Amino acid sequence: MSYTIDQIAAALNIQAVGAGDIRVRALAEPADAGPDHLALATKPEYAAALPQGRARAALLWEGAEWQALGLEAAIIAPRPRYAMSGLTGMMDPGEGWGEGIHPSAVIDDTAELGEGVHVGPLSVIGARARIGAGCRIGPQACIGADAEIGENGLIREGVRIAARVRIGARVIINPGAVLGGDGFSFVTPEKSGVETVRETLGDQGGAAAQSYVRIHSLGSVRLGDDVEVGANAAIDRGTIRDTVIGDRTKIDTLVMVAHNVVVGTDTLLCGLVGIAGSSRIGNNVVLAGQVGVGDNLFVGDNVIAGGGTKILSNVPAGRVMLGYPAMKMDAHIDMYKHLRRLGRLVSDVALLKKSVFKDGQSD
Repeated sequence: MSYTIDQIAAALNIQAVGAGDIRVRALAEPADAGPDHLALATKPEYAAALPQGRARAALLWEGAEWQALGLEAAIIAPRPRYAMSGLTGMMDPGEGWGEGIHPSAVIDDTAELGEGVHVGPLSVIGARARIGAGCRIGPQACIGADAEIGENGLIREGVRIAARVRIGARVIINPGAVLGGDGFSFVTPEKSGVETVRETLGDQGGAAAQSYVRIHSLGSVRLGDDVEVGANAAIDRGTIRDTVIGDRTKIDTLVMVAHNVVVGTDTLLCGLVGIAGSSRIGNNVVLAGQVGVGDNLFVGDNVIAGGGTKILSNVPAGRVMLGYPAMKMDAHIDMYKHLRRLGRLVSDVALLKKSVFKDGQSD
């Protein structure tokens, strides 16, 4: 796989300068780039490493003096990181799975596979499952009974998609993800200490120890179009209604989305995010790494929560949150600044007490 500089620029609808016939076969960081690489020198600080490599061409920012950087050609992008989306797509060699149905795959006679579907080694497709045209299902994947996957989906190695899960078009599910496991729903015969603590915020009320019994999950999981789910992420099925992930939402590695949760469109759930049952997450929300959301809460549209934030109450639309418990980010930063000054404040108060005590003795 290789492209000329002019071909790349035309595909991305951005400007090429210099020797447009230079052919590149791969992308590389500036210091590692060879003569047949396109160096990703998207910022001046990255371009500073170009002399350490042997790149003839690079992806640069708007206004960069490409000739002064010793290059023979360049692709100039108004927003280089956005250009990388299309560029990496062009250069992606794929998983090398080949075409067609592997002979070791187990496909139920009642399953429906669209045109051009690939099914990898040791994968299983259950009864009445429907797989859209152009889908690629990797090795050792499992698609449950009555599950549906839209066209051009990419289901990576070892993915588990349970019965009745419905997935939109062009969805990418990364290795080891599990969609449609049962929700973590258990109940005790009598009111438990946990329930009492939720009401009293501290007092168990003398509740006796009891065994838990499961509430079965009768709902399923629905994913919209263009959703991505990271490796080893888990999305539980709903208790009665479905757990829902909106169009174009991206879910990172090791994210946990519990039963009955509804996530809106164009939302980012970053690594190790956990969302407890029956919470609702709005559109265009960003939950950074290790954010936790309590159960039965609402997080409004366009909310951004910084890393490690623990959301224990509803968050209005547009808020920027940080901390445990979550508060407005500017307020949390002010509080942290004050916290760092506590040691000095204690010392100042101690000195003040000594001064007052001495003054009192002299009187």
